[in-house]
Order: sequence, then C-alpha cells, then structure tokens
Amino acid sequence: MSAEPSTEKSTIVRKSEPARLRAIKFALAVGERVAPRLAGRLALRLWATPPSAAGRRQDNRPGPGQESELTLTGGRRVRVETWAPDGQAPAGTIYLVHGWGGWRGQLGAFVEPLRAAGYRVVGFDAPAHGDSGPGELGRHQASAIEFAETLRAVVAVHGPAAGIVAHSLGTATTILALRDGLAPGRLVLLSPSADPLLVVDRFREQLGLGRRSSVAFLVRLQQVAGRPLTDLNALAVPDSVPRPPTLIIHDHGDRDTPYQEGERLAERWPATEIVGTDGLGHYRILRDPDVVERSVRFLAGPDQSDRARGGSERPSMTARATQ
Repeated sequence: MSAEPSTEKSTIVRKSEPARLRAIKFALAVGERVAPRLAGRLALRLWATPPSAAGRRQDNRPGPGQESELTLTGGRRVRVETWAPDGQAPAGTIYLVHGWGGWRGQLGAFVEPLRAAGYRVVGFDAPAHGDSGPGELGRHQASAIEFAETLRAVVAVHGPAAGIVAHSLGTATTILALRDGLAPGRLVLLSPSADPLLVVDRFREQLGLGRRSSVAFLVRLQQVAGRPLTDLNALAVPDSVPRPPTLIIHDHGDRDTPYQEGERLAERWPATEIVGTDGLGHYRILRDPDVVERSVRFLAGPDQSDRARGGSERPSMTARATQ
C-alpha cells in the first residue's frame, strides 16, 4: 500500500474550507467528551455525503440516450440511460458504473465505441448521485451498499451483463454485486478502490475522531450497511465467487486511489491484466481515447484482445498479466 493512502472519499474533508473543517473538528472533539454517539452520527453524515465538486459532473456522452427511471425498494428512484447500436441486434449489454460523487456522464466516452462494436450500453446514477433521487439515508446521502444494489436492479431489468466498466468506488461495489450473484462476462476496472475500509481509517484520522466517537460511527455504519463491512473488501472475496476475465487500468500518478491498490487487486484476482498509464490521474483516464479503445477491445473478447493485436499500446501504457 502506498505511504499516501487516499481515495475519492477523502475529498469530503480535504477539499472543505479550512474554517468549516476547523468547526467540524471542534464539534467532534466536544462530542467525544460529552456526546460520542451524537459525534458518531455527525461523522456518518459527513461520510455519507457525496462530494459535489463541479468537475465530477463532467459530461463525456456523445449525445443523449433513452432515459428511464427505475424504482428500488423503499421508493428510491434512480435514473437509467440506454444507447442501442444502430441498425443491428446488440451483441450484448455493457453497463457503466460510476464512482463516489460521480454520475453516468463521466463514463460517456465509452458509449460510442461500444455501440460501434455492436453493444447496447446502459449507464445509471446511483442514489443521491447525478439525476437520481435520495438514498436510504435521505437527500444528498448515499452508501456503497446502494451502488451494488442499484447495479443488480438495473441488470435485472435490462438483461445479462456481457461486461461492466466501473470506476473507483464503483469497482468495489461491482465486485460486491458479484458476491451477491451477479455474473458479468468481463470486467474493466478503472482506478479501482480495492478496499474501501482503508478509507474509513483515513477519514477518521482526518476528522480527528476520538475512540468513543469512532466506535459510535463504526457501529452506525455497520447498521446502515446491514451486512459485514468486510464484504466491501475486493481483496477478500471468497473463492466460491466466480471471477470473470478482468482488465485493470490505473494511472501511476493517481492521487485519489494509489496505483498500488490496482496492483494488489490484480495479484488476488485470477485471469487479470493490469495496465499502467502516466499523466491521466483519477478522472482523465475516463475519457482518454487509448484507454477507451483498449477497454472496448478487451470487452469484445479474446479474438480482439491486446495480445492478439501484438502489443499495439502507446508508449505511456504498460501492461502486465497475472494468472
């Protein structure tokens, strides 16, 4: 693991105004002494609030698709968008899964190349993200568990997944969906967050949470999840869970999710190829033409894989296969 553990979740605190952060830390310090449960609830609210930075709303779609709305249990409404290939029956359906604080438009650069390859493409916004409605915890509140639940619900309506392209936290929640029975043909994991629980520790450190407040926060987080938090650890998936062929693409200089997380996942995930990039960071990787082209070839199957193409990658991309 990198000596600089960070992920997209950490931006909740790191990008806050200093005065606001000082006020939050002061309130939590007081809460630790007189009301640790209340401090734990405040920490949970901060944890469950997706960042709203404008850059995360970047729209890379080639044009609008067919939009629809899906209702989850409890009346939660999520926005779904579908693009079909022109004039032909689809070769299969590829799903796009955004990360924490993101939305479906971030992965829009994949739409046209996948359509050109004959695929139907389905993107969606997780609860409290993009154009979807509130999550279980209320307005502007969401959980990683809801990401996985939404993916399974969308696939149940739109058909089996020939492949999935997932980004950042969306990679861990996609693997969580595999634990629960989802069976995609292939996976492309971009800037994967292998163990979101590492972020929990970083988050508590940044807030300066005391021992009693931390316990209250973790207990409440467990209650919200409704299942062991360790289920989110993609590095500890039981051997009984099928692992489809997987391509990991991760930038060496990613400051949100260190490249070492992608390496750790590749080492524990059979039939995986990991590709390192340079200069793309955590978000430019989503619209880089070479990343998109390589991902589409991988999703199309072994006949069009990079190995079959004789290593046509650009010099700034390096690949390594693991077995």
